[in-house]
Amino acid sequence: MCDTLVRVEGGRVLFAKNSDRDPNEAQLLEWQPRQRHEAGARVRCTWIDVPQAAETHAVLLSRPFWMWGAEMGANEHGVVLGNEAVFTTEPLEETGLTGMDLLRLALERAASAEQAVEVLTALLERYGQGGGCGHEKRSFGYHNSFLVADPRGAFVVETAGRKYAVERVRPGARSISNGLTIEPFGSRYADALKTAAAGARERQGRTLALARRARGPGDLMRILRDHGEKRSAPELRRLNGGLCAPCVHAGGIVVNSQTTGSWVAELTPDGARHWVTGTASPCASLFKPVQVELPLDLGPEPTDRADETSLWWRGERLARRVARDPARLLPLFAGERDALEAAWLAEPPEPAKAFAEGDRRLAVWTVRVAAALAAEERDVRPLWARHYWKVRDERAGLAP
Repeated sequence: MCDTLVRVEGGRVLFAKNSDRDPNEAQLLEWQPRQRHEAGARVRCTWIDVPQAAETHAVLLSRPFWMWGAEMGANEHGVVLGNEAVFTTEPLEETGLTGMDLLRLALERAASAEQAVEVLTALLERYGQGGGCGHEKRSFGYHNSFLVADPRGAFVVETAGRKYAVERVRPGARSISNGLTIEPFGSRYADALKTAAAGARERQGRTLALARRARGPGDLMRILRDHGEKRSAPELRRLNGGLCAPCVHAGGIVVNSQTTGSWVAELTPDGARHWVTGTASPCASLFKPVQVELPLDLGPEPTDRADETSLWWRGERLARRVARDPARLLPLFAGERDALEAAWLAEPPEPAKAFAEGDRRLAVWTVRVAAALAAEERDVRPLWARHYWKVRDERAGLAP
């Protein structure tokens, strides 16, 4: 489950996305340079291989550790792309390209948002969508929608099997979630029950309303951290946990998802600026500047087992403690984090320096929150949510 939004203005496009996946499905940042490929070369995607392009653009991707494709990303030409699972009445194909594969292929092959739409739809028609997309349940499959933008504008692409609908985003705000929104395509192909279980309409309405008021990247960061109207902490519902707000927290009995990575971009004719968390739970994370053309060494790639060396799992040690009592624990560092982000937005540091400072702050905040929990051990989550997280922590090898 995910949410992606844009605000299209004269001379500028703002883009933001939360990637919502299974809680232990670590997501990593991956840089790929521009490359030339031999004639007849093929590229292995998550489940199938397809002919490789003669040249692929430099890209920065945020992808689940076990997939070839990515949940969100950008390329050297200022194109950004995010995808969502959507549930339709069209049958799922046994194998094919995943939505994440389509996203990465489009970023590697398109020099504009319009070209990205052409790449997406051509590959969709030729290879279809298929193969397992879940981590905990690998057979879990779905169709996809996409929001693609560049400094000149944005497009929404919604799919049902090999069918699709395309909408050019008008000036103003637009958001997508886990439901079809382009009519009459949506009315014809949407699976209403699964769309409702995913909380798609509520989240899409919330992100759209907030995006209409956004004036800059800082506003987008606040949207991705949003827990709902007048809520400082997530609401965990019995059916689907925190799928009622953009900052998604797992903890339901039937349907679950967790925000495992977040991205904000500002696209102008003068260039693109990008900020990423590189960690889950944006409410407990720091947005740091990155550049497509400037790879960073962020250490070993994470997996679904907790470790001390990957950025993603270091972030989890803080976020999972905060989740026990967020109204009390988030204020211990949120003001300091927000002030740091505001300074970086005004005068962006070099990405390597920002990540180093982010690591230093993360260590300090983790100790601070751990001390507060030691002084007063309290978990305010419902019993079913506590059980859900106990199982995930055990699977990840996290100590209680």
